[in-house]
Amino acid sequence: MRRTPGEKMKVAVTGCCHGALDKMYETIELMEQRHGHPRPDLVLCTGDFQAVRDSADLQCMAVPPKYREMGGFAQYYSGEKKAPVLTIFIGGNHEASNHLQELPYGGWVAPNIYYLGYAGVVKYRGVRIGGISGIFKSHDYRRGHFECPPYNQSTLRSVYHVRSIEVFKLKQLKQPMDIFMSHDWPRGIYHYGDKRLLLKKKSFFRQEVEENTLGSPAASELLQHLKPAYWFAAHLHVKFAAVMQHEAESSEQEPKATKFLALDKCLPQRDFLQIVEIEHNPSAPDSLEYDPEWIAILKATNDLISVSPNLWNMPENNGLHAKWDYSVTEEDIKAVLEEANNDLRIPQNFSATSSNGNRSQPRAAPVHRINPQTTEFCAQFGLVDINDRIQQVREEIMAQRGDKEEEEEEEEEEVDSTGEASDYNTDVSGLTASVNPDEIILDDDVGGEEDPGDSSDQQSDATSTYSELRRLPSSMTVSSDDGGLDSVSTDLGLLSSGNQEEEQNASSKPLKRASLEKEEEKSGEKKIKRRNQAIYASQEEDDEAE
Repeated sequence: MRRTPGEKMKVAVTGCCHGALDKMYETIELMEQRHGHPRPDLVLCTGDFQAVRDSADLQCMAVPPKYREMGGFAQYYSGEKKAPVLTIFIGGNHEASNHLQELPYGGWVAPNIYYLGYAGVVKYRGVRIGGISGIFKSHDYRRGHFECPPYNQSTLRSVYHVRSIEVFKLKQLKQPMDIFMSHDWPRGIYHYGDKRLLLKKKSFFRQEVEENTLGSPAASELLQHLKPAYWFAAHLHVKFAAVMQHEAESSEQEPKATKFLALDKCLPQRDFLQIVEIEHNPSAPDSLEYDPEWIAILKATNDLISVSPNLWNMPENNGLHAKWDYSVTEEDIKAVLEEANNDLRIPQNFSATSSNGNRSQPRAAPVHRINPQTTEFCAQFGLVDINDRIQQVREEIMAQRGDKEEEEEEEEEEVDSTGEASDYNTDVSGLTASVNPDEIILDDDVGGEEDPGDSSDQQSDATSTYSELRRLPSSMTVSSDDGGLDSVSTDLGLLSSGNQEEEQNASSKPLKRASLEKEEEKSGEKKIKRRNQAIYASQEEDDEAE
C-alpha cells in the first residue's frame, strides 16, 4: 500500500472502557477544546467495552454485583446518542457476552461503533487494523465456540476465552499489519519496555514477570508472526509502552519493529487515552472496509469451524493432517474482490436485536439470537453462521432427548404392565442437569485475569448435551491426550463410556498437545496468583471512583 510521507491520521487509543462511553467521548472533546487538539479520525478501544443494552445483558457479564451497572452504551444502541467518532473495539473479559456473540465475524453494535468479532481485520483509510477478543486460558484454548446464552457459572467465563482457531486464522495472514489489538498483553512484552517502572506501579506483577508467565502466549505467537507497526492492549490497568525489534526475515529486508502501548481503565486521573498519529493513504476510501485477505482466509478455514466443547488441535505439519497451510494466494484474494464487485465497504446495516426497553427490569431472561448482520455477511461470502450451527446442534440434541423420553415412557408402561423392570438402562441423570439461567458466577478479579485453575464444579447443561452430539470438522479428530490438561477438563469433558469408545475408534492416532498448553501446565496445590491477591486487597481503592 502506497502512503504519502507526512499524511497522518489521528487515532485515539483507549484502555478498558467499562461502559463509560460518555466519559471517553467527553475526554476527547475536552482535549479538542482546551488544548486545541483536532478531533481524532478514529477511536480504538482495547476491550472491556461493555456493550450492555438491557438487564438481560447484565446477567451475561462476568463482574461482581457492585460493578453490574448499565453504563452509557444503551443510549447509543437506542439512537438517543451517536458516537461522534468512528469507534472500533475488541472484546475483553468483562463484556455483555450474549450481545457480542451475535457478531462472531464482527459488526455494528450501534451506529458508528464497530466490533471486530472473535478475531478480525478491517481497513480504514488504507490502514490495516486487526484484533483478537477475549483473554487466554489454556483449558479452553482448544475448544470450539460452543457456548450460548443463557450461560451458567462455567460458560459465563469460558465464552470470552480465546480459541486456537482464531489464532490459527490470524497466523495465515501474510500481508503487513499496521495496527493490532488484544485485550491481554503478549507474554514477554514487558522485557522490551521500562520494566522497573512497571513493577514500581504494579509490584504484584513481579513474580510473573520474573517467571515470564505474565500475559498471553497466544498473543505472543501472533506478535512474532504478524509483526505489526503498532500493538495496543489493556486488561492490566496500567499504562506501559515498549518497542520490540523483530529479526529480519532475510538479509535483504530491513528488520521490523512493533510499538506496543497498553493503557489504564477509563477513570479520572488515569492514563486511559492517548492520541497516536499513524500514516495513511489519503486516496483510500474514507469508510470502513473488509480486508480481502482476511475474507479469503475465513473462506479457506470455513470447514474448520467447531461448536463442540471437546478439545481438538488445529492442523499442523505433523503427519496427522492432509492439509495444514490455509494461507491464501493472490488468486484467492482476487476472487474475493470479484465476488464483491471490487466494493468491500462494510455496509451500514446496524439493526437492533434487543427492544432495549427493559433496562430496569431485574430478571429479563437472556436469549440466544442470530443477528441479521451475521446472516448477511455469511450469505455474501459463503461462510458458516456459528450461531446458526449452534442452534442446529441444540435442535438435534432436543430431538434425541425426545426419542429417549419416548423410549422411557414405553419402558415405564412395560414395567407397569408386567411388574418387571426393562432390560434397558433408563438412567438419564447425566442428560438432565439442572441449570438456573439467572445464576452466574461472580468474577471477583476485576483488575486482571482470574486464576487459571478457577473453575466451576457444576457442569454446564450445554456442555453435557453437546457431549452427546459432537460436530468436529472433517479433518479434525479429538485428542485423546487430555489428561492433566487442567482441572476444568474433567467437568467439560464428561462423556459416556459409549461415546468415548466411538471417539477412540474414530481417532487412529492421538494428536499432539499444543505447545501453548504445555506452558500453562502446573502441578501442585492450586492457589490464587500473587498479583490477584494484591488486586483483591487493593480493590476498594477504586470503589469510590467507579
